[in-house]
Amino acid sequence: DLCFVAASLRIERSLELFSIRYTEVTISQVTTLQESRMPELEPPFRPREKLLELQRYFQNVHKHTYLKGRYDAVTSVGIPLALAASSLFLIGRGVYNMSHGIGKKD
Repeated sequence: DLCFVAASLRIERSLELFSIRYTEVTISQVTTLQESRMPELEPPFRPREKLLELQRYFQNVHKHTYLKGRYDAVTSVGIPLALAASSLFLIGRGVYNMSHGIGKKD
């Protein structure tokens, strides 16, 4: 029976240190061993030297995490301040208009 033979595949190994002569390996274990090998390395997105330089920079900067990047102050501080200022202006204008009856429909 070919399926039975394939399912109980025996691989002969001679390991002197552990004195193991026969090891039973199923097909699923063989395929997982073949799949677990390292794939061929892809070329990096950035040069390694540039990555090491950026790592050194970010590890040595004594700022909060959200302010470490080049444009992080703009996105983490500037934009929220602009939104807060514009919303306060619009709220103030609405309060002024309501208190003076501007835009009231009869």
